[in-house]
Amino acid sequence: MVFLQIQQQLLFYLADVLVKGIRYEFTAPLWQYAGAGGWHFVSLPKKMAKEIRSLLRSEEQGWGRLTATARIGKTEWKTAIWFDTKQDTYLLPVKGEVRKSEGLIVDKSFSTILWL
Repeated sequence: MVFLQIQQQLLFYLADVLVKGIRYEFTAPLWQYAGAGGWHFVSLPKKMAKEIRSLLRSEEQGWGRLTATARIGKTEWKTAIWFDTKQDTYLLPVKGEVRKSEGLIVDKSFSTILWL
């Protein structure tokens, strides 16, 4: 019985990877860019960014862009992450609609799931 449960979990995981891509989960704070537009971002942990870059750098488009699906709370959307050479990590932009629906505020940490 336990073997069947493990097998089923593995099949769900593999189906998720095939449909959405490699799953990454992390917790980090929201921050706001000080420049024009005041965009809001979440910075991926540097260790995770290093792994992603080593695996997927060949898939990057201009400016270190990788297409992604993101989920924060119950909100899931198609987006992209960009590699920021100054911070040496990827940045996930978090649009106003997501911030509002999930009650996100600057400097507060929350869980994020990414599929690349």
